[in-house]
Order: sequence, then structure tokens, then C-alpha cells
Amino acid sequence: MDAFLGPAPLQLETRDIRRELGLRPIINASGTMTVLGASIMVPEAIAAMAAIAGQFVEMQHLHQLASDAVAKATGAEAGFITASCASAITLAVAATLTSDRLLAIERLPDRVGPKCEVLVQLGHMVGYGASLAQTIAITGARAVTVGTVNMARDYQLDEAITERTACAVFVVSHMTVQHAMLGLEQVCRICQAKGVPVIVDAASEYDLRGFLVRGADLVVYSGHKFLGGPTSGIVAGQRALVQAAALQNCGIGRGMKVGKESIAGVMAALQAWGQRDHQAIRARERQALELWMQVLAASADVDCRLVTDPTGNPLDRLRVSVPPGSGWTARRLADALAAADPPVMVRDYQTDLGYFDLDPCNLHPGEAEKVAQQLVACLYL
Repeated sequence: MDAFLGPAPLQLETRDIRRELGLRPIINASGTMTVLGASIMVPEAIAAMAAIAGQFVEMQHLHQLASDAVAKATGAEAGFITASCASAITLAVAATLTSDRLLAIERLPDRVGPKCEVLVQLGHMVGYGASLAQTIAITGARAVTVGTVNMARDYQLDEAITERTACAVFVVSHMTVQHAMLGLEQVCRICQAKGVPVIVDAASEYDLRGFLVRGADLVVYSGHKFLGGPTSGIVAGQRALVQAAALQNCGIGRGMKVGKESIAGVMAALQAWGQRDHQAIRARERQALELWMQVLAASADVDCRLVTDPTGNPLDRLRVSVPPGSGWTARRLADALAAADPPVMVRDYQTDLGYFDLDPCNLHPGEAEKVAQQLVACLYL
């Protein structure tokens, strides 16, 4: 079957640079994970990066063109490209501290005014390789949590807003608490009634327009996850705030800047996203999931079922549960797959709960079958 499940048809080259560098040629059945390199870059982004790499450009003009591209794709007033989604959060928060005041921008992370607090629901205080609290603290502001780890109420957010509040950050992620938190519309209504902008961290989300429509002032995305662009972050939203975020390149954002290659790559990825046949990709992903379910059905050691994405992205994963007494644990089986040849990297961050997931969104042609072969080899041989 045609097992390619990535963002666009991409033929594997005969040369495998991973082996040349001494890296293992892994198969990514985990998803858009930064620790594995995030995603397969779309051919359009690769071509744009290669084409601009040897040329000189006026960077300010390129940034303006990128802003227009982000605005077209997201419905925002303006956009800005930075080094990563984590840096996009930092620069978006900094924008609410300084606005366009250049001296204030130069002084960060020293306090530059009365506003120095960022509101975050406690159930949204995630870590993603670094902590959200530190990502905010780089600006000189501090995160102020709202609610408890399992519940947040509207009055708790309302009364947390003071003259020191610069903004609120709302995180959309499978890593957040998925129940009893305030919804985005509630957060926007409460905060904006008191003049507090809301920043949405939508790093790994398909929806490029909905968060702004629902009331967010700024939304930040990864450019290199589902979009299939180079490592980068995207800030989209109100023009004044986006411009203030971009001005942070004169201060703390200088170490978070991107080159012309990444900017051109993100622009190409955004254009390709609008032309992508998402239904065909979902169909190919379904083929892989059905193949894996078929081979696992013969095993008494595991149970499996399809699970939908917890944040509403239009994709399914296969949850492989390892019951007690099977002779395996989820951790041991995940480790066995990772030690196989070729190594299969699964979505394993919840093995302590007795399961892991198989995600088909980042497979090259033929890799779905290789995953099936390794499942059989680990479980039956």
C-alpha cells in the first residue's frame, strides 16, 4: 500500500546522512515531537530555503512579506517569524510588557513598568522540554497561577487581574489538564474586559484561524510541526502587538532571530498548507492504523484501540495497552521497539499508565510496514 503519511510526497534519498553522521535511522511513530526532529519538512519549504540560501536580501522587507503570508494563512492583522514556538511565547509576552518603547525593549529583562505578571491556569503550567514558567521569566515577568491543578473558576481569574497584570497565556496541548479548566472564550471575556491581552500557545495545532476568531489577541504556532516547515515559531494576531514582538529582536529576541532561509521556508510551508490534500493524508494514516491493529489483534499480550487527538486536531492514534500479567510492561515494550533494527520510536510519555500510542503522521513510504514487522518481532519471537 501507499504508506506515506507525511505532509507531502517525499522520496527517500539513497544517501542516508544519519548513517554518515553516526546517527540511528529511526522510524518516527511518535508524532511531531521536537526530541525526534519534529516533522518531515515539505518539499516546498526545502526548495525555498535552498533557493534563498545563496542570495542576499533586505531582511526587513522579507519580514514584511512573511507578516503578509502569516496574515493570509491565519486571518491575523500581522505576523512574525522567530526561532521556535517557545521563543514566540517569550517575545509575545515581552510585547505586552514594553509595547513599542525601544528603551524598555533594550532594558528587558529588567522591570520596565508596573506590569510584570502573566496569568496562567495552573493546569496549563506545562513543561515541553523547558518549563512555561521559565519561558515567561526570560522577559523579566513572572507567571501567576490561577486555580488549582484540577480546576479553575472564572472568579479566580477575574480576581487575579491587578494593575501588575501584563497578559494571560492560554495553552492548547495534550499535556495540559483536559477537564475543569476555563475555556478560551471565558479567559478572553474576563481578561479583555479589564484590558488584558490573551496569548494562545497553539504550538502543535492544525487550526490556524480559530483561536483568533474565538478572541485571542496573539496566537503562537510551531512552524516545524504539522506545517512541515523549518525549526521556527510564528506569532500571529493584532498588528500593534505583533510589531512589538518583532521589535524584541532589538533586545532579548536577538538570540531568537531566524535567518532568511527559515523565513522563506515558513512562508513556503504556509502556502503549501493551504494547498495540501488533508483528506488524502488522513486516508493514508488510516491505512497504517488498520495495518497495526490487524497485526496486534493476534497478540494476547496487548490491547489496542483508536484514540482521537485530545486537543481536536483531525487525526487518530493507536493506543497500545499492556495489561498486567502479559509478561510485558508498556515501558519494556516501548524500549524493545526503540532498540530494534530499525528503531521504532513510539509516543511513550504515559507508559507509567500502562500504554503508549502509535502515531502515523510522520512516516516515510514503506515505514508503516516496518513498524508492523517490529511489532510482530517484539511480541511473537
